[in-house]
Amino acid sequence: MKKNHFILAFFILAVMIPYIGEAQCAMCKAAVESSAGQKNSVAGGINQGIIYLMIIPYFMLAFIFRKQLAALWRSIRGKEVDSEDL
Repeated sequence: MKKNHFILAFFILAVMIPYIGEAQCAMCKAAVESSAGQKNSVAGGINQGIIYLMIIPYFMLAFIFRKQLAALWRSIRGKEVDSEDL
């Protein structure tokens, strides 16, 4: 029964994603479109904000798993050194 609920929720979410992605206020959309060709445009600021928001989760994951990443890096470097010695 729980599997059916999960499949139904996934299907509803998959159908609604295009509508959620288009949810932008008309004022923001007009401001971005009107200043697209200018040097210091609103579109550039919005794009920089989006990039900033996309990078933060990767930094958080790297901070949380820093010990595992360091151990992985050491094991990779150790294997390269062993193969060079042969």
